[in-house]
Amino acid sequence: MRLSRYFLPTLRESPREAEIVSHKLMLRAGMMRQEAAGIYAFLPLGLRVLQKVCAIVREEQDRAGAIEMLMPTIQSADLWRESGRYDAYGKEMLRIKDRHEREMLYGPTNEEMITEIFRAYCKSYKDVPLNLYHIQWKFRDEVRPRFGLMRGREFLMKDAYSFDLDQASARHAYNKMFVAYLRTFARLGLKSIPMRADTGPIGGDLSHEFIILAPTGESEVFCHKDYLDFPVPDAGVNFDDIPGLQATVDKWTSLYAATSEMHDKAAFEKIAADKQVSARGIEVGHIFYFGTKYSAPMNANVTGPDGKDVPVHMGSYGIGPSRLVAAIIEASHDDAGIIWPEPVAPWRVVILNLKQGDAATDSACEQLYRQLTGRGIEPLYHDLDERPGAKFAMADLIGIPWQVMIGPRGLAEGKVEVKRRADGSKELMSLVAAVDRLAK
Repeated sequence: MRLSRYFLPTLRESPREAEIVSHKLMLRAGMMRQEAAGIYAFLPLGLRVLQKVCAIVREEQDRAGAIEMLMPTIQSADLWRESGRYDAYGKEMLRIKDRHEREMLYGPTNEEMITEIFRAYCKSYKDVPLNLYHIQWKFRDEVRPRFGLMRGREFLMKDAYSFDLDQASARHAYNKMFVAYLRTFARLGLKSIPMRADTGPIGGDLSHEFIILAPTGESEVFCHKDYLDFPVPDAGVNFDDIPGLQATVDKWTSLYAATSEMHDKAAFEKIAADKQVSARGIEVGHIFYFGTKYSAPMNANVTGPDGKDVPVHMGSYGIGPSRLVAAIIEASHDDAGIIWPEPVAPWRVVILNLKQGDAATDSACEQLYRQLTGRGIEPLYHDLDERPGAKFAMADLIGIPWQVMIGPRGLAEGKVEVKRRADGSKELMSLVAAVDRLAK
């Protein structure tokens, strides 16, 4: 992509309303624009990152055996009355009426709707296990939306829902998502720690939050230091291996880890002092097992092998891709701007023409642009007539992992300068060597 043909409205200063790093940098980098309190438009740069996050989330859900579908944002109030949650949910639910005075709501979550879909089609024990997921916009009318995407009212959510014949099978479904979440966050460049959590309005008796440590995190968390070195299951993990998955989950829940709401000070103090981690954390995923909480009142039953009808056991599993974009920035930035992990970066390389209009630099930049594109690498070519300092600042702000600086002095020696955004390291090399380096 050539910057001269792109829409990237960056800002020099942080807007006054931005309070935390991710909010400031997303506005400054031209990733999003606020349209109402807690509601944001994703501009082209932000959308590229959001789509890459969603792609990784999808790949890991599919790998774990979940099946994608898409449910609507607007739901009938009658479904929520069946489960008993319509009146209990609170003011966070946006309640509306259509032109026929039918009571509707903008979905904050989809347990009721997915249960209604399941009961319409699945009648036998042969129809389970089943895990259905979608990636869809949600709305929760926060009383005080703040911190940009970290606590917005409208947000993108991946929510999956498992259906099983009994508690043992449902626990295996839970373990699949547990391991899939570990892999998802690792692929996004994040080190997540699963922590026992309160089930809240979703309900149930088993729940884990996946927390990443970040100095600007929203809440205090406590954990054993060894979690930071635990290896994440690789791509070859067998999701049908019941004891193997259980062993992985047991390992990742064997040490102390708790949010401030679930913190046990006495238990934490039993950990050796050099192994205690008290830090700020950001929730990036939440999984629940809630048994028959929804299936029983909504008559989502299947006929078992013995011919008797039983309510299915269910779980739900959420990841907020839009919130993840902000969380990645909170965990990976410096004073100059964002530092994107390569898997989610909007482009892998930015080409900086340090003397736009010079025949040699223009030609070298065009050559590099074509060669990178031909090798399947996504480059952003900064081809605007601006000062080198402004180009450096923009490249650092938007956080592209690699910068290639091409100017007359270097070209006179047959060299270009390649900079790695993550650590600021620079190296002079030939154009051919630069292409090979960036293609690795």
